[in-house]
Amino acid sequence: MKLPRDISGADLVKALKKLDYSVTRQKGSHIRLTTQRDGEHHEVIPNHNPLKVGTLSSILKGIAQHHSLSPEELLQYLEL
Repeated sequence: MKLPRDISGADLVKALKKLDYSVTRQKGSHIRLTTQRDGEHHEVIPNHNPLKVGTLSSILKGIAQHHSLSPEELLQYLEL
């Protein structure tokens, strides 16, 4: 899986709206997103530009696991 190297936290937040994630709160540069699709799930996204590759990978793995997708399928769905 080849991850994008230039994605910012704000871009990821916008892309995750496709999965019905919405901002529930923000503290400093960290944005907490919540979805009710497939059960409740929370994810914290640092609002950094760009996101570090390891951080992005960890976030995508958690989201993919919650929605029963592979990380590759999630990337294609989000069009990142």
